[in-house]
Amino acid sequence: MAEWTRGAKVGVFALACVGAGYGLWTFVNPSAGTSGGYTVHAYLNDASGLASYSRVMVAGIPIGSIESIRLDKGKARVDIKVKPDVALYENADLAKRSSSLLGEFVIVIGPGDDSQRRLKDGDEIKRVQEPITTDQIMNDLGHVANRVKSVSDSLANSVGSEQGEEDIRATLKNLAEVTDQLNQTVRENRQSLNQIIHNVERISDRSEPQIAQILENVRVITGEVRTLVAEEQGDVKGSMGTLRDTLNRVNKASVDLQGSLHHINSVAERIDRGEGTVGRLTKDETLINEVEEVVEGVGDFVGGMSRLQTVVGLRNDYNFQANTVNSYIELRLQPREDKYYLLELINDPRGLTRVEQISVDTDNPNDPNHYREIRTVTQNTLRFSFQFARRLGPLTGRFGLKESTGGIGLDLHLLQDRFELQQDLFGFSEQLTPRWRIGLSYEFIRRLWLITGVDDVVDRHRRDYFIGLQLRFLDEDLKSVLPFAPTSF
Repeated sequence: MAEWTRGAKVGVFALACVGAGYGLWTFVNPSAGTSGGYTVHAYLNDASGLASYSRVMVAGIPIGSIESIRLDKGKARVDIKVKPDVALYENADLAKRSSSLLGEFVIVIGPGDDSQRRLKDGDEIKRVQEPITTDQIMNDLGHVANRVKSVSDSLANSVGSEQGEEDIRATLKNLAEVTDQLNQTVRENRQSLNQIIHNVERISDRSEPQIAQILENVRVITGEVRTLVAEEQGDVKGSMGTLRDTLNRVNKASVDLQGSLHHINSVAERIDRGEGTVGRLTKDETLINEVEEVVEGVGDFVGGMSRLQTVVGLRNDYNFQANTVNSYIELRLQPREDKYYLLELINDPRGLTRVEQISVDTDNPNDPNHYREIRTVTQNTLRFSFQFARRLGPLTGRFGLKESTGGIGLDLHLLQDRFELQQDLFGFSEQLTPRWRIGLSYEFIRRLWLITGVDDVVDRHRRDYFIGLQLRFLDEDLKSVLPFAPTSF
């Protein structure tokens, strides 16, 4: 009856794990909701920052995910799985957009006009908008800096050189000569000027009646204008006020322009002398090289973060002999396909065992004067792992800490990485013989793995068999949080 109870527990536990794992899988799976949908593709010149199962958006709403990315015809072919209820048309357009400051990218699609033919499974989106890259921006900034330097050099060569000073001196000399000649002309033609003034006076005497008539006409016009102002006082006052404001603004603008020209001249002189940040940038080659190195470093950092993949694993194992459940939380930081960093947090009911050697001095006649005690201490605490993994073909080697002790591991990947044979050797300080664990993992449903194996193969007293489930998925949101995580405790 006890054996049947244990089998019933295992069955109920397995069914509960499968149900819970499938529920979590449908919640976090990026391709959920695309079942029964259709696949379209597009060609990009640059697919950096994109990964399988990245989001595909229309008007900020997810409508599918990236199914695969591969090289085709010298370009990056991106296959997109679209939900069945989302319609895309022949004139649809596609673009790669950044969704954060760290270089994470998503695909944004404009569905097109419903008057066009609707895209079917296997069709291509031909209208692709290529984004402006950081290299293009830096090249444009370099061209602008070169032009600013050329302008400052030209200004320095024309005004700040000895030839410029001679040209300004010659201009002032010519102006003085013209003034002197003008004074001389006035002195020589003084008699003629007096005659002209006499003629003007005589004309004014003869034209006095006409001038009086003109003044009368002016008086009449002034009266009419006053009448007009009285009738339409609001509009005329508004027009006069606008004109006055306009003149005031023109006057202020001229004053501001003079001040701006003065500042521009001052800035140009400082740049030419190599003063200030911009001046040092145009003169100090060492500073220019340092700025370029900083820009390249920032570019390398952002590029690395955009390529980083964060894989999360949630796992529960049932141990048959100990009748216990082990829980694992796993995080893989994978900057490249052939290497990753593994972090694990493990809750093992067997606890953490360590061996202590204690030297004892005693005066008890029944005991030796000096002897050594060896104690085995087991604590109920969480274990952790931190390992560096490198892949060569179908094999992946791991080295580092395994469950709070030194350890190594070797994994074999088969069936397009859906079947794994895992071996770990660790726990050298817990027992006389190290702890050897062998496990088999199979991805029977996408992102859901069935795991079974043998723990502590060498020690027959501690040997145990286990079976469990693991939910393993790619978390893009976690990548944007990592740069802001605390680095000290």
